[in-house]
Amino acid sequence: MKSNLLNNTPGPQLARGFTLIEIMVVMVILGLLVAIVAPNIMGRSDQARVTVAETQLSNIANALDLYRLDNGHYPSTQQGLEALVSEPSGTPEPRNWNPEGYMNSVPEDPWGNEYQYVSPGSEGPYDLYSYGSDGQEGGEGDAADISVWDVEQ
Repeated sequence: MKSNLLNNTPGPQLARGFTLIEIMVVMVILGLLVAIVAPNIMGRSDQARVTVAETQLSNIANALDLYRLDNGHYPSTQQGLEALVSEPSGTPEPRNWNPEGYMNSVPEDPWGNEYQYVSPGSEGPYDLYSYGSDGQEGGEGDAADISVWDVEQ
């Protein structure tokens, strides 16, 4: 049955679309939301990477402490963090290395660089750190070095 506009007889309804003004209002609202939310989300990715680095440093430090408990000393600088994954050679020789290792793998920092490990003595403290986002010593903000000794454990 066809609709007759002149005598208001029943028939299919005319489709009503959005006006240009309605579409523009929605676009402005969406633009405002993006302008407010995007900077908050974007600025957090750098802080999130720093937090990941701190967590990884803490995990590596725990594995190093387990290594020391089993072997009586920390790995040397030359043996490096790889001594936590596979039995190291060289001195000091591990006395009771865990055949399952202390970590499955040594992670890279969140910026894709290796963590720096320096062990000045067999029982003394070690240095474990990331160079931060710039991959170079020093820096400020997210480019600052992150040391295991600055992380609350």
